[in-house]
This record gives sequence, structure tokens and C-alpha cells, in this order.
Amino acid sequence: MPATWLIERLKQWEEERAIVWRDKTFIYRDLLEAIAYWVQELNVHHILSGDVVVIEGDYSLNSCGLLLALIQRKSIIVPMTKVSGPRREEFLKITEAQYVFSFNEQDKWKIERRNSTATHALIKKLTEMNEPGLVLFSSGSTGKNKAALHNFSKLIEKFKRPGHCFCTISFLLFDHIGGLNTLFYTLSNGGTVVTTEERSAEAVCKVIEKFGVELLPTTPTFLNLLLISEAYLNYDLSSLKLITYGTEAMPESLLKRVQRVFPKVRMLQTYGLSEVGILSSKSKDSSSTWVKVGGEGFETKVIDRILWIKTESAMIGYLNAPNPFDQDGWINTGDIVEVDGDYIRILGRQSEVINVGGLKVYLAEVEAVLMEMENVRSASVRGEKNPITGNIVVAKLFLGKPEELSNLKKRVREFCKDRLETYKIPVRIELGDELLRTDRFKKMRK
Repeated sequence: MPATWLIERLKQWEEERAIVWRDKTFIYRDLLEAIAYWVQELNVHHILSGDVVVIEGDYSLNSCGLLLALIQRKSIIVPMTKVSGPRREEFLKITEAQYVFSFNEQDKWKIERRNSTATHALIKKLTEMNEPGLVLFSSGSTGKNKAALHNFSKLIEKFKRPGHCFCTISFLLFDHIGGLNTLFYTLSNGGTVVTTEERSAEAVCKVIEKFGVELLPTTPTFLNLLLISEAYLNYDLSSLKLITYGTEAMPESLLKRVQRVFPKVRMLQTYGLSEVGILSSKSKDSSSTWVKVGGEGFETKVIDRILWIKTESAMIGYLNAPNPFDQDGWINTGDIVEVDGDYIRILGRQSEVINVGGLKVYLAEVEAVLMEMENVRSASVRGEKNPITGNIVVAKLFLGKPEELSNLKKRVREFCKDRLETYKIPVRIELGDELLRTDRFKKMRK
């Protein structure tokens, strides 16, 4: 039975704290009882191996219990959150969902039976393998959300290897590869998953103080918002031991600012994709954006500055897009990197590169320089079409205190002239009132 090893491991910590949801604490025995409850409910509703089941919820006791019961049942699991709202029906159709379990704010549930049959060739293939499945949707930065189908057993196999026991805040969402990675890492090592009703800087700091959170897995964008808010000054965050960050490039200037605020906290850059899972990583040090990625079961290579990955735990394929793997099983991540021995530094996505007069400009690189300027809290850089150069660089700046735009433009030119090539220096400067971000706390440039 899939994940039997995980269930047996959970039994080792029956009296330990497992999940804190809406300020209510549940121990591992509660979680084991929830799994047993859901096994019975799956029998009552005649949910079988290979059935496609959606879980609409968060990291509640019932959501987690159902998730683990469905893995044992060898069903195809589609986690969804409120963020999916506008595209809910589209996602249900793509996955050929047969059952939807929805959980409310009191962790009460209801079931929706849909008139659908799983006919997709990849779902049939996984069912014939007699393995549980997981469907994750990409964030859709190109406008289309791709549905990645995984063999769930392979994806969680790496958690058999013992790790560290942390009290961890579940910042990354329930339907995100990073969020699920955090959940399974925490539970497989006897840690505690602490939820937060909202993901504002104030709310996160409050939860860290109240429950002694040791690990904060998050994004550079949220860390920037945390520093801007100064919410950390109002709470005791001394329990924090580790901050992990990923999903987007980290500006070196931001990393240094975070280090100054949290000098005793170790910083670790993480790396992963919905298509391959989360790789093991090791930052050169807490103040460095250079990171070593890969580890057991993963191979990496760099071709023309693009990172490629190969792993046995990669997805089976997309349910709504062509197979992205080459004939040898490698996938182009779309991430542009620099290489220094075993370490890489992520410069940004291929989609975040523009051409100015035939020369490449990495938007994240320009943002990192601008964020070193005095009075600049954050920067968002984009390309804008131009009939002469193809594109021009446009920067929207978010300031700490008001400043005349004319003076700011002069400061930008002066600051950038020795730090960036001329074609990378922003031609137009705009002022922003609020840093734009996605619901997943990634920077929004458009």
C-alpha cells in the first residue's frame, strides 16, 4: 500500500503536536484517526483506485487526513485552494474530476459527485500502474495553467530519508509543489505544521511568535513585504531558525537586508518545479545567492545558460499540453543561470528577458541594482515595445518616502551608470504606491 512507511512513521509521534489549524492544536494521534475516518468515508462513497478526487481546502486536519487516505486508496488527487477560484470549472474539466471534497472555515466538508469519467491516456496509464496520482497546476505566468500529473508514490519517496524536526508555518499554498513538499517533510520528521488564516506580514509574525515557529518557507517578494511593513518589530521572532526562499529570483540586496534584520537565522535558497518536484539544495552561505541543487535522484546540466533537470520522480506528463521532456528524459526549466563550479545563480526566467537593440536584458538583474538605491523599497522592471530598439526598459519604483520624480530619475541614471551597461538602464521611471504581487506572493511585473 502506498505511503505505508509514512503512516508507520506517524505512529512514532502519537502524542506530539502535528497540526495547528485556526489556533487549535492536533497531535499525531488525531491525524491518524482522521486518516482512518477518511478511509471509511471513501468506502461509503465508493471512491476507488484511479478515481480523480479534488480536495478544496487548506492544511486542516481533515484536508490532510483525506489527502493521506487518498494516497493509500491510490486515487488521483487534485488539491485546490481559493486562489483557483476563477478557473475552478476549467481545472475540474481538465482533470476530469469525478469527486470534489470542499472544506469550509470550520473544517466541515461536503462532497460533489460530478458526471465525469477519467479517459485521459496518462490517467489510464497511472491507474494501470496501480499507483496514486497528483495533479498540480502551474502558476500560469504565460497565461495558461498546465496540469502536471505525477506518480504520488515517487514524489514522496525522498521523504523516507530522515531530516530535521521543525515547527513550520505553512506559508506556501496547499496546491503548490513547495507547499506539499513542506507538508510531507514536516510530517515525515515528526514536526508541526502551523497554519495561518492570512498571509500578511502582520499575521505571519503573530503566528511565529504564538506557536514558536522555527522554519518559514516563503518567497523573496514576501520577505520584501515583511521588511517594508516592519511588522517584525512588533513580535518576538526569536524562535526562527531557518528561512527558506524560492519560486523566483532573490535580489542580493534584499537577501542582505533580510540578513541584517534576522542575523541569527540561517537562509537557504530552494529550487523546484511543478514538473519535477523540489530538489535538495545548499546555499554557499546565508548571504549568498549561489546555490547547489540536485541531490540523490536528480541530475542537472546547463546548456546555453539554461538549467536542465532529469529525475525519476518527474511528472508523467501534462494533461493539457505536449510532453516537455526530450528523448533522454531531460526538461528545460526555462531558468537562466550563471555557473561557478558546483554552484549556480539564478538570473531569472527566459520569459523575463527582453531584447534592447539586439542585446539581452535580465529584468531581475536590473531590479536587484535598483533595490540597492537609497529610499527604494522595491522595484518592478518590464520591457516596453519600441520601434527603434525593439524594447526599452521601464522601471516602477516603490519608495520609502516621497520624492520628486525628476530628482529620482537623475539619481537612477547616476546610480546605474557604473553598475549596469547603458542599454540596461531604465529609460522611463514610474512611481508605484503598492508592490504588485500574485496570490502566491511572486512579483507581478505586468
